[in-house]
Amino acid sequence: MLVDDALIAYLEELSCLALSDDEKKRIAADLEKILKAMEGLNALDTANAPERSHPFDNTAASRALRDDVPGASFDRELILKNAPAQNGQMFAAPKTVE
Repeated sequence: MLVDDALIAYLEELSCLALSDDEKKRIAADLEKILKAMEGLNALDTANAPERSHPFDNTAASRALRDDVPGASFDRELILKNAPAQNGQMFAAPKTVE
């Protein structure tokens, strides 16, 4: 991918930013570094690598997840007893969006 003035102008417009000439030069140099790093990653053979959402198998997030099994919910009447205002089905609150 070629990082030129047209690409920088496009990214500037896309991000709704107004960049100075120095910032544009710095952004172009940073993008070049990023793209070169990606080229190095593209050279890796990942044909037999398993797909994963996290680089580690044993994470706090993976231990915290459980199967989604439907079960009994809380008693609606009991919960609505704590509501300062309710309409019999749900909490009643002032309108916040016009």
